Amino acid sequence: MAIKNDLFLKALKGETVERPPVWMMRQAGRYLPEFMELKNKYDFFTRCQTPELASEITVQPIRRFGMDAAILFSDILVIPQAMAIEVEMKPNFGPYLPHPIRSQKDVEQVIVPDVHESLGYVMDAIKMTREKLQDEVPLIGFAGSPWTILCYCVQGQGSKTFDKAKEFCFTQPMAAHGLLQKITDTTIAYLKAKVEAGVDAVQVFDSWGGMLSPEDYNEFSWPYIQQIIDALKDEAPVIVFGKGCWFALKTMSQSGAAALGVDWTCSAQNARYLSGGNITLQGNFDPTRLFSPPADIKKMVTKMIRNFGKDRYIVNLGHGILPTVPVVNAKAFIDAVKSYSE
Repeated sequence: MAIKNDLFLKALKGETVERPPVWMMRQAGRYLPEFMELKNKYDFFTRCQTPELASEITVQPIRRFGMDAAILFSDILVIPQAMAIEVEMKPNFGPYLPHPIRSQKDVEQVIVPDVHESLGYVMDAIKMTREKLQDEVPLIGFAGSPWTILCYCVQGQGSKTFDKAKEFCFTQPMAAHGLLQKITDTTIAYLKAKVEAGVDAVQVFDSWGGMLSPEDYNEFSWPYIQQIIDALKDEAPVIVFGKGCWFALKTMSQSGAAALGVDWTCSAQNARYLSGGNITLQGNFDPTRLFSPPADIKKMVTKMIRNFGKDRYIVNLGHGILPTVPVVNAKAFIDAVKSYSE
């Protein structure tokens, strides 16, 4: 079946569009009252692991705002869970891994699972979401970058510096590369299964890539993302989003990725320059700017589109939407793009 609104897919192919497509990272989330109703009834991983709930949460923002793409409700930490690494989601704390990976021996105990067995619930959620979307808009699947997943596996929780994760890489590089490769192999199998199940594009989130120096990024993060792109690019468009990774935009632009995400610290002009000007870019509105009055949001979004140019561009935030953003402000962001004309 052809997708009725294929603006997002056209932008990924670099085709000319009347206006750029728009979606928001973490659009299926805590800023929506209908999401909070489910959050109050079911814990985090129950929502991820129950296809009926995950698919419902995925389509909530589409029903309300009519974005040009849906992104499957899930979490990057379902990957370590599938690899026999225990992950809890603690209220008001975030992810907690009671047995962090700190040695070669720990790495040896990590498994590369059969993703259809351990993550079958994600594939079921994709099929259920496709039914609910009725080919209105494309569906995006995602995974964390191997480096970002390693950060949690070694640190054991969120962090402002991920010092333990970096120390592990710098003092036990062989063990670190062993873990990164296992995560990469699992992620490739996982994303391929997602494409088979029905997602139209995949995004790799390198949320903590900016924690590394450019040199260390080229050792501990980028080669593993490149493996993922190489394995997936002929099956579905791949978007790479590295937060704080403007220094890698040139390398990323030559990787075979269909689009690159940009955060709000990099101007449209610099992003176009650094990426060579021929690749679709996605971003980069500061999520905290969604607290500005709706009229200001509209002006800023229009200016952002003019700065990036309407073609080879996907309007998005520079990171995930914050839970306290007023619904009317989120709507102003989406509407500003939908009413855009040259």
